[in-house]
Amino acid sequence: MASRNVLQQQNIGEAVPGALKQKNMAAAAQGRNRKALGDIGNNVVTVRGVEGKPLPQRPITRSFCAQLLANAQAAAENQKKSLVVNGDAPIVAKGALAVKAAAKKPAHKKVAVKPKPDVIEISPGTEEQVKENKQKKKAGDDSSLKKATLTSTLTARSKAACGLSHKPKVQIVDIDAVDVNNELAVVEYVEDIYNFYKIAENESRIHDYMDSQLEITERMRAILIDWLIEVHHKFELSQETLYLTINIVDRYLAVTTTSRRELQLVGMSAMLIASKYEEIWAPEVNDFVCISDKAYSHEQVLGMEKRILGQLEWYLTVPTPYVFLVRFIKAAVSNAQMENMVYFLAELGLMNYATNIYCPSMIAASAVYVAQHTLNCTPFWNDTLKLHTGFSESQLLGCAKLLVSYHMEAPEHKLKVIYKKYSRPERGAVALQPPAKSLLAASLYE
Repeated sequence: MASRNVLQQQNIGEAVPGALKQKNMAAAAQGRNRKALGDIGNNVVTVRGVEGKPLPQRPITRSFCAQLLANAQAAAENQKKSLVVNGDAPIVAKGALAVKAAAKKPAHKKVAVKPKPDVIEISPGTEEQVKENKQKKKAGDDSSLKKATLTSTLTARSKAACGLSHKPKVQIVDIDAVDVNNELAVVEYVEDIYNFYKIAENESRIHDYMDSQLEITERMRAILIDWLIEVHHKFELSQETLYLTINIVDRYLAVTTTSRRELQLVGMSAMLIASKYEEIWAPEVNDFVCISDKAYSHEQVLGMEKRILGQLEWYLTVPTPYVFLVRFIKAAVSNAQMENMVYFLAELGLMNYATNIYCPSMIAASAVYVAQHTLNCTPFWNDTLKLHTGFSESQLLGCAKLLVSYHMEAPEHKLKVIYKKYSRPERGAVALQPPAKSLLAASLYE
């Protein structure tokens, strides 16, 4: 009995190592299967723990999932063995089902796998999120497109209601194109020249000087300018000479207190200086003495000439309204009648002291603007004029109303030299045109 028990214990003791050996062999075979499967494609798989608790799934691609499933099914059919469930066996996921496949395979049999290009791995959750983002983005694009379409539709309807849908585009006219071959027009530098004039006119602006003059009034100045325009016409001098003469008179009176008796002498000497500056053949001193009915002597005229030049420091190159008138008339693409009307209004403005508060370029632009209204030349103001003058209609309205009021007063005014000058046929009789009264009722904010 004792030997039998010992034998049984020995048999039991031998059985345990044999079972362990078989278990180890099965594990080794299973390990070989894992190694072979582990070499296929990507290593991204989903596994289940020993305790049955699912671990976080690693992302796999659809193509890799299908390949693993096909290999597992082929191994099951060939070997006709049951699947071995092991904690380390790979699980191929497809939808909500999981197929666990681990088959014992011969050592000499290997699965031939073609090399596959690198792919971007997307887990099921990530894939759903990407699809959701794409749908949101598409919905957002559709909504923005719909919004843009709705906005453009409403804008088009508003323009159509206001009559702006078929408004033609106004092109800026190149006013220097006709003078490209004219060397005297200096087309290459003309814009720079007028930009300099704009700066220089502010440096030589005439401030209000009537309060500092003890014996001279605005009416006395108007009488002097009216007489100088008549002398200018009799001597047949250029337009540049007239505008420079008036500029010299105002600048001298702005810095020097002058008596009533010397006011005409200042005007004569100023015209003598302007004639020497602008004319090819300037009038002589005796011509001015004779035209003044010998109110002043030869020496007095020359003496006043020296005083004026000394006070002005020989600074005679200044932008007068005339230099701007030439440019703005050209920008208006005007005819002879339009040109005469502009000069008529500009000279009315020069004769009246109130226009001195405006710069020369604004006086010139306002004369063109009022002339357009007076002769009913539409459009009254366009982009070409706005570009070259630098002023809008609202900016010109204050000075323009003054010029219209001067035109209305001209037929009944006591100083009629300008009115008669521009009532002649050679000047187009533009002074006889009805004034643009509609501008007087215009608002500054239109």
